[in-house]
Amino acid sequence: MDPIINLIIFACLGTASLLLSVLAVSSKSLLRAATYLLLVLICTAGFYLFLNYHFLAAVQISVYAGGVVVLFVFAIFLTSNKGDRLQKHQTKKYVMGALAALGGIAVTAFAVWKHQFVYGGNATMEGDQEINMKVIGAALMGTEKYQYLMPFEILSILLLAAIVGGILIARKR
Repeated sequence: MDPIINLIIFACLGTASLLLSVLAVSSKSLLRAATYLLLVLICTAGFYLFLNYHFLAAVQISVYAGGVVVLFVFAIFLTSNKGDRLQKHQTKKYVMGALAALGGIAVTAFAVWKHQFVYGGNATMEGDQEINMKVIGAALMGTEKYQYLMPFEILSILLLAAIVGGILIARKR
Protein backbone atom coordinates (compact mmCIF):
# COMPACT_ATOMS: atom_id res chain seq x y z
CA MET A 1 0.00 0.00 0.00
CA ASP A 2 1.11 3.54 -0.69
CA PRO A 3 2.84 5.18 2.32
CA ILE A 4 0.66 8.30 2.05
CA ILE A 5 -2.49 6.15 2.32
CA ASN A 6 -1.01 4.48 5.40
CA LEU A 7 -0.39 7.91 6.91
CA ILE A 8 -3.95 9.05 6.13
CA ILE A 9 -5.45 5.88 7.65
CA PHE A 10 -3.30 6.26 10.76
CA ALA A 11 -4.19 9.95 11.11
CA CYS A 12 -7.91 9.18 10.77
CA LEU A 13 -7.77 6.36 13.32
CA GLY A 14 -5.72 8.46 15.74
CA THR A 15 -7.97 11.50 15.42
CA ALA A 16 -11.13 9.43 15.85
CA SER A 17 -9.65 7.60 18.81
CA LEU A 18 -8.60 10.83 20.55
CA LEU A 19 -11.90 12.59 19.89
CA LEU A 20 -14.00 9.63 21.03
CA SER A 21 -11.83 9.16 24.14
CA VAL A 22 -12.40 12.77 25.17
CA LEU A 23 -16.13 12.38 24.52
CA ALA A 24 -16.21 9.16 26.57
CA VAL A 25 -14.79 10.80 29.66
CA SER A 26 -16.60 14.13 29.31
CA SER A 27 -20.10 12.92 28.42
CA LYS A 28 -22.83 13.66 30.94
CA SER A 29 -24.83 10.55 30.03
CA LEU A 30 -23.45 7.20 31.18
CA LEU A 31 -24.94 5.35 28.22
CA ARG A 32 -23.38 7.78 25.75
CA ALA A 33 -20.04 7.42 27.53
CA ALA A 34 -20.27 3.63 27.14
CA THR A 35 -21.11 4.06 23.45
CA TYR A 36 -18.09 6.32 22.93
CA LEU A 37 -15.96 3.74 24.74
CA LEU A 38 -17.25 1.09 22.34
CA LEU A 39 -16.20 3.25 19.39
CA VAL A 40 -12.75 3.83 20.92
CA LEU A 41 -12.29 0.08 21.27
CA ILE A 42 -13.31 -0.39 17.63
CA CYS A 43 -10.71 2.22 16.63
CA THR A 44 -8.14 0.22 18.60
CA ALA A 45 -9.11 -2.85 16.58
CA GLY A 46 -8.54 -0.69 13.50
CA PHE A 47 -5.00 -0.01 14.71
CA TYR A 48 -4.45 -3.76 15.05
CA LEU A 49 -5.74 -4.32 11.52
CA PHE A 50 -3.48 -1.53 10.30
CA LEU A 51 -0.53 -3.42 11.79
CA ASN A 52 -1.67 -6.75 10.25
CA TYR A 53 -2.56 -8.28 13.63
CA HIS A 54 -5.83 -9.78 12.46
CA PHE A 55 -6.16 -12.14 15.41
CA LEU A 56 -5.70 -9.37 17.97
CA ALA A 57 -8.21 -7.20 16.09
CA ALA A 58 -10.76 -10.01 16.27
CA VAL A 59 -10.05 -10.50 19.98
CA GLN A 60 -10.34 -6.75 20.56
CA ILE A 61 -13.76 -6.62 18.93
CA SER A 62 -15.13 -9.83 20.41
CA VAL A 63 -13.80 -9.56 23.97
CA TYR A 64 -13.55 -5.85 24.65
CA ALA A 65 -16.00 -4.21 22.27
CA GLY A 66 -18.43 -7.10 22.51
CA GLY A 67 -18.06 -8.30 26.08
CA VAL A 68 -16.75 -5.54 28.29
CA VAL A 69 -18.93 -2.78 26.84
CA VAL A 70 -22.02 -4.99 27.11
CA LEU A 71 -21.06 -5.60 30.74
CA PHE A 72 -20.76 -1.83 31.28
CA VAL A 73 -24.14 -1.21 29.67
CA PHE A 74 -25.79 -3.86 31.85
CA ALA A 75 -24.14 -2.34 34.94
CA ILE A 76 -25.42 1.10 33.92
CA PHE A 77 -28.95 -0.21 33.44
CA LEU A 78 -28.89 -2.12 36.71
CA THR A 79 -27.50 0.65 38.87
CA SER A 80 -29.00 3.87 37.52
CA ASN A 81 -32.46 5.29 37.03
CA LYS A 82 -33.80 6.56 33.74
CA GLY A 83 -32.54 10.05 32.99
CA ASP A 84 -29.72 10.04 35.55
CA ARG A 85 -27.02 12.55 34.74
CA LEU A 86 -23.47 12.74 35.99
CA GLN A 87 -22.71 15.45 38.52
CA LYS A 88 -20.75 18.51 37.53
CA HIS A 89 -17.17 18.13 38.73
CA GLN A 90 -15.29 20.73 40.71
CA THR A 91 -12.59 22.78 39.00
CA LYS A 92 -9.98 21.09 41.19
CA LYS A 93 -10.79 17.71 39.63
CA TYR A 94 -10.43 19.14 36.11
CA VAL A 95 -7.04 20.61 37.01
CA MET A 96 -5.86 17.32 38.52
CA GLY A 97 -7.11 15.42 35.47
CA ALA A 98 -5.30 17.81 33.14
CA LEU A 99 -2.08 17.42 35.17
CA ALA A 100 -2.40 13.62 35.03
CA ALA A 101 -2.98 13.78 31.27
CA LEU A 102 0.06 16.02 30.79
CA GLY A 103 2.12 13.61 32.91
CA GLY A 104 0.99 10.71 30.75
CA ILE A 105 1.83 12.63 27.59
CA ALA A 106 5.28 13.47 29.00
CA VAL A 107 6.02 9.84 29.87
CA THR A 108 4.84 8.67 26.44
CA ALA A 109 6.87 11.36 24.66
CA PHE A 110 9.96 10.40 26.67
CA ALA A 111 9.51 6.71 25.79
CA VAL A 112 9.04 7.49 22.09
CA TRP A 113 12.01 9.87 22.11
CA LYS A 114 14.36 7.34 23.73
CA HIS A 115 13.20 4.30 21.73
CA GLN A 116 15.12 3.47 18.59
CA PHE A 117 12.65 2.40 15.91
CA VAL A 118 13.79 -0.09 13.30
CA TYR A 119 11.95 -0.02 9.98
CA GLY A 120 14.45 -1.77 7.71
CA GLY A 121 14.24 -5.47 6.94
CA ASN A 122 11.32 -6.33 9.20
CA ALA A 123 8.68 -7.77 6.87
CA THR A 124 5.87 -7.36 9.39
CA MET A 125 6.41 -3.59 9.46
CA GLU A 126 5.90 -3.42 5.70
CA GLY A 127 2.73 -5.51 5.86
CA ASP A 128 4.08 -8.39 3.75
CA GLN A 129 3.73 -11.09 6.37
CA GLU A 130 1.35 -11.87 9.20
CA ILE A 131 2.51 -13.24 12.53
CA ASN A 132 1.77 -16.93 13.04
CA MET A 133 -1.17 -17.68 15.37
CA LYS A 134 0.92 -20.26 17.26
CA VAL A 135 3.39 -17.53 18.23
CA ILE A 136 0.57 -15.29 19.51
CA GLY A 137 -1.05 -18.20 21.37
CA ALA A 138 2.23 -19.20 22.98
CA ALA A 139 2.84 -15.60 24.07
CA LEU A 140 -0.65 -15.23 25.54
CA MET A 141 -0.73 -18.55 27.37
CA GLY A 142 2.91 -18.96 28.33
CA THR A 143 4.44 -18.54 31.78
CA GLU A 144 7.94 -17.52 30.73
CA LYS A 145 9.37 -14.01 30.58
CA TYR A 146 7.43 -11.78 28.13
CA GLN A 147 4.44 -14.13 28.16
CA TYR A 148 1.05 -13.12 29.43
CA LEU A 149 -0.79 -15.90 31.26
CA MET A 150 -0.72 -14.16 34.65
CA PRO A 151 -2.12 -10.79 33.42
CA PHE A 152 -4.73 -12.71 31.42
CA GLU A 153 -5.91 -14.57 34.54
CA ILE A 154 -5.82 -11.42 36.70
CA LEU A 155 -7.97 -9.66 34.11
CA SER A 156 -10.51 -12.49 34.21
CA ILE A 157 -10.69 -12.23 38.03
CA LEU A 158 -11.15 -8.45 37.71
CA LEU A 159 -14.04 -8.92 35.26
CA LEU A 160 -15.61 -11.53 37.54
CA ALA A 161 -15.38 -9.11 40.49
CA ALA A 162 -17.02 -6.39 38.36
CA ILE A 163 -19.89 -8.73 37.48
CA VAL A 164 -20.40 -9.78 41.11
CA GLY A 165 -20.23 -6.13 42.23
CA GLY A 166 -22.84 -5.12 39.65
CA ILE A 167 -25.15 -7.91 40.81
CA LEU A 168 -24.73 -6.93 44.47
CA ILE A 169 -25.45 -3.28 43.74
CA ALA A 170 -28.52 -4.21 41.71
CA ARG A 171 -29.84 -6.55 44.44
CA LYS A 172 -29.80 -3.84 47.13
CA ARG A 173 -32.70 -2.10 45.40
